[in-house]
Amino acid sequence: MVKKYIVRLSQEERAELIVLVGKGRASAQKIKHANVLLKVDAAGPDWSDEQAGEAFECAPRTVFSIRQRFVEQGLEAALTRKPRERPSREPLLDGEKQARLVQIACSAPPPGRARWTLQLLGERLVELEIVESISPPTVMRALKKNDLQPHRRTCWVIPPEHNAEFVAHMEDVLEVYHRPYDPKRPVICLDEQPTQLIGETRRPVPVQPGQPARYDYEYERLGSATSFMLTEPLGGWRKVSVRETKTAIDLAEEIKELLDVNYADAETVVLIWDNLNTHTPASLYKAFEPAEARRLLERLEIHYTPKHGSWLDVAEIELSVFTKQCLARRIDNIDTLRSEAKAWADARNAAQIGVDWHFTNEQARIKLKHLYPQVTLK
Repeated sequence: MVKKYIVRLSQEERAELIVLVGKGRASAQKIKHANVLLKVDAAGPDWSDEQAGEAFECAPRTVFSIRQRFVEQGLEAALTRKPRERPSREPLLDGEKQARLVQIACSAPPPGRARWTLQLLGERLVELEIVESISPPTVMRALKKNDLQPHRRTCWVIPPEHNAEFVAHMEDVLEVYHRPYDPKRPVICLDEQPTQLIGETRRPVPVQPGQPARYDYEYERLGSATSFMLTEPLGGWRKVSVRETKTAIDLAEEIKELLDVNYADAETVVLIWDNLNTHTPASLYKAFEPAEARRLLERLEIHYTPKHGSWLDVAEIELSVFTKQCLARRIDNIDTLRSEAKAWADARNAAQIGVDWHFTNEQARIKLKHLYPQVTLK
């Protein structure tokens, strides 16, 4: 078959295409067209349309079009997509109509519904006579342009604005994190979370080639436990202690083991925790004789994260990693939970995985300025 449009690249054009393909920073379509031109070059490989189409996964007709645009319009026209000959259809949602959609998506959902869905948004647009009819995909494309996802929501701890108490506790904790490492005064973070003990009602099917592991959606609830997380961010150490309850007595026993066993050689343990009702010195007096409680307290330097600011507790970060890496499965008894938690903590301790906290008070005063009270100078 005689080629109607012959591609003959100059040295400059060939060099430009080689650089374009080599860097790989252009669009996939432009790189594909550049590769086609290099292969159909009459002074080079001189491939046929069928060969180039098979090599670059496109139709021979596409290769023919690239040849034609190169010969008739030049290199730049051959690299870009052929312009639309007829104007595209007027978008169904644009301008004022799209603004109305955004307004509806940000409003309260209809009675009896937890949130807006694409179907509900489309029905509301028709009900308000903004459009005659509209499909959910069309609504979705309009929402994506405005970066809106009304079908999703995130649970978040919202701190109060202009709150002196929040700022005072936050800056206190950030100052502690900024201290240099001192083995005689280690900084320990503590937090805890409940863990459900879940049993299978049917035997799971293990993973096989081409088939993921399968487990039944039914399960049996076999009680709960509490995972106490204690971690030293700069020391790369953590411990997960699994208990049946999380009373003041449980907390006091964890503190005693921390001071007398884990950090027996430390002069003072700098302890950071949140404002849970058991996180008070009184818990030690509930568990031990006054003299023993006082002895333990004298070795503690306690700092509280602000209310609605538990993200400042590194132990909460460790609990998040523990949940994702160890608890993302069904564990049906507390003994297995204890052994698995210990194996997880031992592996991270052996790898010396620590936390290098960079956020400082100076940065907080800029990035979290809205949390600071407005002070009027006289």
